[in-house]
Amino acid sequence: MVGACLAAPLARLQAQPRFPSRKVRIVVPYAVGVGPDVVARTLAENLSRHWRQPVIVDNKPGASGIVAFGDVRRTAADGYTLYLADTATMAVNPLIHATLPYDPARDLVPLTLLFRATFVILVGGRSRFQTLAQMLEAARREPGRVSYASLGNGHASQVAIESMARAAGVQLLHVPFKDAGALFTAVASADVDFTAFSMNTVAGLLAGGKLRPLAVAARQRLKDHPQLPTLLEAGGPAVEMHPWAGLVAPAGTPPVELEQLQRDIVAAIDSAEVRARIEALGFELTPSTAQQFRDRVQADLALYAPLVREGRVSRL
Repeated sequence: MVGACLAAPLARLQAQPRFPSRKVRIVVPYAVGVGPDVVARTLAENLSRHWRQPVIVDNKPGASGIVAFGDVRRTAADGYTLYLADTATMAVNPLIHATLPYDPARDLVPLTLLFRATFVILVGGRSRFQTLAQMLEAARREPGRVSYASLGNGHASQVAIESMARAAGVQLLHVPFKDAGALFTAVASADVDFTAFSMNTVAGLLAGGKLRPLAVAARQRLKDHPQLPTLLEAGGPAVEMHPWAGLVAPAGTPPVELEQLQRDIVAAIDSAEVRARIEALGFELTPSTAQQFRDRVQADLALYAPLVREGRVSRL
């Protein structure tokens, strides 16, 4: 009888399938080949070897992540579908959309932050502005005349630049673009005065002299570009511009699966192989707890809410 009693829970334990026991999908709201997609694929390779299950990346770009999340929220909350969320998904979209088909706090469960990038203020190679201080002074003299380019209302580059403009007390002219190629062409030709993107995104344009960096929006200078001053050193406000991304799961995913996913993903981020490949892209790895992820979102909501309230970023 004692043996039978001991064997029963053991049999139930052995009957539980090992998680994950089948394919895992990571939905990415970016096109194939861009930085966040490369990060997701690097993680997928590592996790696939660890789990001994396929981990695929499913690209669904468009509408600041709304299209991609529309797919995710229709899937079962079982840990087999993950979503690469970013600043727009979690903090900007809820502020600028009067009606949004999801609620990040209700429909998503944070797992871990993955990485953050650092934006650099960029002008055309033959821009009339030689320094950031000169550009901000021009914006003070002629409000709304100095222009900047972004990839649309609510894009990370727009909210970052408007955060700088608000802190500096200036009004800028926003010129939105649908694709990066047209945006960089406009800035390079001085049709638009400046933009903000990460160094890894514009490396080729910098090397060719089509773009020129004025300042890095961080507390410290970039290790690979020590000659580039910070915003504060260049005569601007002490504003940081760090767009980020992390992995989330649909709300309702069982706690046991959530704990394992968070633990295994953080371990993958910390592996030498993954770290080397992602840092080579110019990203700073930022593995975190679920609570630290929530804190990051709340901080961004507080940072960007005044931009919407004051009309610097339009509500849709």
